[in-house]
Amino acid sequence: MNKNKDIYILGIETSCDETAVAIVKNGREIVTNIVASQIDSHKRFGGVVPEIASRHHVEQITIVLEEAFNQSQLDWDDIDAIAVTEGPGLVGALLVGVNAAKAIAFAKGKPLIGVHHIAGHIYANRLIKEFEFPLLSLIVSGGHTELVLMKKHGQYEKIGETRDDAAGEAYDKVARMLGLPYPGGPYIDRLAKEGEAKIDFPRAWLERGSYDFSFSGLKSAVINYIHNAKQRNVEIDKADIAASFQASVVEVLTEKTYHAAQQFGVKQVIVAGGVAANKGLRTSLKKRFKTTELLVPPLHLCTDNAAMIAAAGTIKFKQGKRSDLTLNANPSLPLQ
Repeated sequence: MNKNKDIYILGIETSCDETAVAIVKNGREIVTNIVASQIDSHKRFGGVVPEIASRHHVEQITIVLEEAFNQSQLDWDDIDAIAVTEGPGLVGALLVGVNAAKAIAFAKGKPLIGVHHIAGHIYANRLIKEFEFPLLSLIVSGGHTELVLMKKHGQYEKIGETRDDAAGEAYDKVARMLGLPYPGGPYIDRLAKEGEAKIDFPRAWLERGSYDFSFSGLKSAVINYIHNAKQRNVEIDKADIAASFQASVVEVLTEKTYHAAQQFGVKQVIVAGGVAANKGLRTSLKKRFKTTELLVPPLHLCTDNAAMIAAAGTIKFKQGKRSDLTLNANPSLPLQ
């Protein structure tokens, strides 16, 4: 491989409810990043319906792929490899992207690279700034809340994870109890600014020295608070509930991340996943990390997109890692 040649990786992401295709240059520069969202289709159900998500991916994948090339003004001869999310995610949704990537790789004679969805979220930050190792990544999304230590590219050591509900999942469930639209996270974030965090909801610190997370107790406490108020015919202040709930989540995420960063002596702390768009969390982390560099991606790179998959795929491409045409969707794919 010519080390001086620019590397163009085509990324495909269909793990949940976004059909996305991107082209990234040298793992750091977004050439094009197209995302077709399905939020409007799932809103009325209060969450993602897997069958509907899969059907939308089938309808959109070719359209999004063509739009990516139209915007990039590149052709297939410029593309060095195809990177695709192989897991975790919804199995039907993943299968659409994986099979599209395999078909393209076979038809165009391009290398195929399976990418872990969370690795993609981590590498979204490298589209903003080069990594400095060791680094610590806080991953917060609808399905994941994890702390991952990295000592070099492509090496992931999970030092903390959720034991029950992920942070984003708790946000969606509390939002539903408050009668807020789906997805609930952004609505709670906005509502929290209008209220006061004066309700004493619990913080699950777990046993001493643990970097694991637990939000099921907090979720249950909020639900019980709302139910008790309704039984007593007491009017609830939704803004105060949102502010108090968010304060609990944000404090636990911030403090566990801070203490882990201190223990492992990292040079960077990066935030990844959809909940990284939460303004309350971003503000709290920025206040806490004053000496260690904190990287938080812009909003369009927090949610699912294909540029992050292409960025993570670039590292595997440079390391000589390839997938063959037996690649399959793996909804429970481990990070390491």
